[in-house]
Amino acid sequence: MRFRFLTIAIAAVFAAGLLASFGLAAPSRLLLAQTSAIPVDTELVLAVDVSYSMDPDEQQIQREGYIEAITSREFMAAIRAGTHGKVAMTYFEWAGPEDQKIIVPWRSVEGPETADAFAGEIARAPYRRASRTSIGGALMFAKPLFAASGFRGLRRVIDVSGDGPNNSGPLVVPQRDDIVAAGITINGLPLMLNRPNSFSMDITNLDLYYEDCVIGGPGAFVIPVRERAQFKEAIRTKLILEIAELTSTARVQRVQARQPRVSCTVGEQMWRDRWGN
Repeated sequence: MRFRFLTIAIAAVFAAGLLASFGLAAPSRLLLAQTSAIPVDTELVLAVDVSYSMDPDEQQIQREGYIEAITSREFMAAIRAGTHGKVAMTYFEWAGPEDQKIIVPWRSVEGPETADAFAGEIARAPYRRASRTSIGGALMFAKPLFAASGFRGLRRVIDVSGDGPNNSGPLVVPQRDDIVAAGITINGLPLMLNRPNSFSMDITNLDLYYEDCVIGGPGAFVIPVRERAQFKEAIRTKLILEIAELTSTARVQRVQARQPRVSCTVGEQMWRDRWGN
């Protein structure tokens, strides 16, 4: 028996050496990386639009909405009701295809103190705005964040808020489909506060665009915001739904249309019509 154990051990070392010689990670190293991840109920990426179409007042309301939602009693209750009683979150801002900035790196949120700390990092970050709207770029940036999170969630969710369709960078649908194929859910918060006009890049049916072109995965939903007074409540509702997996048939769209009701390249078309590129 002892000889057999030694033989197996030698074979394991030999196999690890072969893997290393080909530039591959040893299985034990991969297993260690998986087992060392902290288990949580949800890994949540908050992707927040800071393009120029977001005016300073909208940005302030949006920030305040996330801060109040994350520190709310309802959000705390939803976290405590989970299997592990904790979630992992990161918060980044995005605009054009090369413009994504992490404001709060991955943090475990499991109670008032950790929630206050997360919200405090958001509050202390300086406001900024940038050109273009690249939802596809934001999704491409968000996907690999999970691999480096240090957490292992029962659910993985990307939460996208924005006030316009994709108009630059990678197309949205291929990015969405790639993320959904990886078992990640994308939810949306379309901000429909401004009425479209000849000078803006806004569209009237941004909620349908998000439903048919942006969101996807198990339980994916959209909560549109049409009035400033709805902003903070909508963000709180959305975060609770993502943590507690509640349903609200009146406000949640869970099934994408087979044929998009809005062109998924409407933003790119509008940009070309206006600027010719």
